[in-house]
Amino acid sequence: MADWLVGLEGTAGGARLAFFLALAAAILHAVFGALQKGRHDPWVSRAAIDASYGLIAAPFALFVVPWPEARMWPIFAAVFVIHTAYKILQAMAYSRGAYTVVYPVVRGTAPLFTVIGAGVLFQEHFNTSQWIGVLVLVGGIYGLALYNLRHVTVNRDTLGAALLLAVCTGGFVALYTTFDAFGIRATDNPFTFLAWFFLIDSVFMPLFTWRRWRGVSQRQGTSLLKRGMLGACVAFASFGGIMLATRVGNVGQAAVLRETSTVFSALIGWMMLGETTGPRRLALMAMIAGGAAIVQLAA
Repeated sequence: MADWLVGLEGTAGGARLAFFLALAAAILHAVFGALQKGRHDPWVSRAAIDASYGLIAAPFALFVVPWPEARMWPIFAAVFVIHTAYKILQAMAYSRGAYTVVYPVVRGTAPLFTVIGAGVLFQEHFNTSQWIGVLVLVGGIYGLALYNLRHVTVNRDTLGAALLLAVCTGGFVALYTTFDAFGIRATDNPFTFLAWFFLIDSVFMPLFTWRRWRGVSQRQGTSLLKRGMLGACVAFASFGGIMLATRVGNVGQAAVLRETSTVFSALIGWMMLGETTGPRRLALMAMIAGGAAIVQLAA
């Protein structure tokens, strides 16, 4: 399968596969964000998810896929640092602000810098029409965040800090998207990168949050373990999908399409978290989807 995937790089078939992988990643990333935000402490929720996908990834990394080439270990070290910083910032933001405010700011900050980073690192440049699409999408995302900001009633006293943390988190989303694309392109077998990524990435949060588990009851622990396993499956499909999309397709296009996750997160907030919606939010969500469509059609 790895040979088939590598053979699609730079082809029309690879571009189509990248499109569907990025769109699926957008839907699943919104689910992943809601699982972390949920009713549990977001730090503990993320630790449960990370521990689960580390346990699942370990046998594949150690016994199934080829071992990483020597040149990959410094890359994995950098990946660990970048993703650790991202997760700390995200958990801090989620613990201080409403999901429907924080999430759009994170996702709105990311695509612009990802497109710029992909241009510098991979020489993948957008044309004028695609840049218009990016600006439409980012405008819609930030418009959604501003609308939610006006109407949110929870965590108002910590919302300023949450927004600042959300912007910083978005910067790290752009950084990890670009660097992960570099990493998965640097190895011969993309599934080697994925298996070792999930194994290495699973270490920090369970160790960092172990004291918080002392306050978790047995009933809560059972619920968290279930959430962790579900989150692990979603993470494999979401994070793994977007990394594979950046291997076979354009990094910037995949990143922009993934940010339609903001639309799906708004729907999840409405259907699962009891957060309200309305015609203005629906119009902004359509603007986000339209921006992504412009980027794809103008390619």
